[in-house]
Amino acid sequence: MSRPPMPGQVAQDVTLDGMVRVDHAGEFGAVQIYRGQRAVFSRIEGKAHAARLIAEMEAGEAEHLRTFDRILAERRVRPTIMAPVWRVAGFGLGAATALLGEKAAHACTAAVEEVIEEHYERQSDALDGVDDELKYYVDRFREDEIAHKETAIDQGARAAPGYPVLSAMIKLGCRVAIRISEKI
Repeated sequence: MSRPPMPGQVAQDVTLDGMVRVDHAGEFGAVQIYRGQRAVFSRIEGKAHAARLIAEMEAGEAEHLRTFDRILAERRVRPTIMAPVWRVAGFGLGAATALLGEKAAHACTAAVEEVIEEHYERQSDALDGVDDELKYYVDRFREDEIAHKETAIDQGARAAPGYPVLSAMIKLGCRVAIRISEKI
């Protein structure tokens, strides 16, 4: 016979489910952004270096996505229903920024990773003493996101034309996507 949940347990489960759902959606979106960028750079002569860097970061995001695929299944968490939208939006954002040039593509990476770094930091704080497994992955993946952001900055992200506006728009889009994906 199973016991009823302790007071607050249902709310905590809903919060943890939302964290897993939004993290899965974020990693899915990141893979799509890098695929869009790589699709452009792999077709332009002289962009092999950019395509290689993008492919390396995409591989890291794909590893994160596989981890959250597993966690979603194990915990029976429903993924976001927004995945088809995030697929198109992410790929489109990646392709559009790559078409603007390498610096714009790196500006996109820097903006996205900055939002995700902050998001994972808040999650890590909330998970302290609550869910050790999820906190482990959030902390580990946050370090990867920081490395991606630093790579993008080193590659000239801040020198992209219109960087402040481009960065602000991408960050806003990421924050909106996070809020939506937590819930639906």
